[in-house]
Amino acid sequence: MNTKDNRQDDFADPSTGSGRVHTADSTGSPQAGGGHALRRRAEDTAREKAAQMPENMESLSPEAAWQLLHELRVYQIELEIQNEELRRAQAELEVSRARYFDLYHLAPVGYVTLSEKGLILEANLMATVLLGMARSALFKQPLFRFILPEDQDLYHRHRKLLFETRAPQVSEMRMLRADAAPFWARLEATTAQDGESGAPVCRTVVSDITERKRAEEKLQESLEQLRRAVETTIQVLVLAVETKDPYTAGHQKRTTNLARAMATEMGLPPEMVEGIRMAGVIHDIGKIGLPTEILSKPTKLSAIEYSLIKEHARQGYEILKDVESPWPLAEMVYQHHERINGSGYPRGLKGEEILVEARILAVADIVEAIASHRPYRPSLGMDAALEEIEKNRGILYDPAAVEPCLRLIREKRFQLDVDAYPIDKKLLSDGNAAFFKTH
Repeated sequence: MNTKDNRQDDFADPSTGSGRVHTADSTGSPQAGGGHALRRRAEDTAREKAAQMPENMESLSPEAAWQLLHELRVYQIELEIQNEELRRAQAELEVSRARYFDLYHLAPVGYVTLSEKGLILEANLMATVLLGMARSALFKQPLFRFILPEDQDLYHRHRKLLFETRAPQVSEMRMLRADAAPFWARLEATTAQDGESGAPVCRTVVSDITERKRAEEKLQESLEQLRRAVETTIQVLVLAVETKDPYTAGHQKRTTNLARAMATEMGLPPEMVEGIRMAGVIHDIGKIGLPTEILSKPTKLSAIEYSLIKEHARQGYEILKDVESPWPLAEMVYQHHERINGSGYPRGLKGEEILVEARILAVADIVEAIASHRPYRPSLGMDAALEEIEKNRGILYDPAAVEPCLRLIREKRFQLDVDAYPIDKKLLSDGNAAFFKTH
């Protein structure tokens, strides 16, 4: 392609919206305008030389004639050097123009310069492709015309914040092509000043992110399917525990209710709170393999029986470790009897080695266990439970989990006896049951 002939109109300076070409050159070579200066200098020199020449050339002495010829020769060489510099500068300018064309017009993103009122002053070729309109037709068009009506409020807030704060703004919204379906776009905008008028303008990079959005939607669908599968798995495990040991099932529900409330009080993200809820209702799932006689024994456990009970955290991990989930359910169950000073079980983890979720479950678990009836003793009461976590705050229990627990129960009158995980029978349909036969 002949860049000199065909690209001439594509080098409009985006900083002004005019048809000026870029002439900046880091080499310091003469640029457009430099040739005119050299020409004037040469003409001035020629006139000076002509004025110095005598009218009667025959009267020149041989020495004067040789001197004049020497000066003319030097001047000719100077002109040749200047001409070579001009040719080199012109070649560098052509390379610069071609590079500008490639970087600006052939960029994989759209570049748009907008006035403070949002009118298009300049656009590169990719912007014309994205918006489905010729460059000449885009000039002075309001960009909001190409924003889906449902997203125009977002666009106007984007522009308002940009000019009010002068800070770069990034937004994602749906845009309209003149000749095609809407597409998702990412707009990255900064402010600048017009090169000629000094008026504020907006430089906007427009990227087509439709494929990324589609991929995100598919990922979200996959996550929802995984979430539903995990939900169904949890429901089945809850029913299994209820069948084996009604006491343990009730304890898990009450612990979950408190742990979820604590996580919310701490301001944890909803996804994290949901993970705590999921782990909470099965945190003692490892007890399903223990003899019922031990679980419901009305007297104090022997050392051997207690050692068997302590294995439930490890057994719970073994049951859950292969269950695909958006949350580390198996580790939460594995760690819920760990203590921050390393005195817990089964691995003796300390401090930050223990998941935040497990630290929350540990506090909720001990509070529920002390405050509720046990097979071998009556309830010790909520005051005794709060005294335990308050006394061992920072020793056995994470203070970040203890504080919200104390606040919930003492100040907000939180009640344990609320069903945190009602069984959804619909999830246990024949269709979902098929899932477990193949996993």
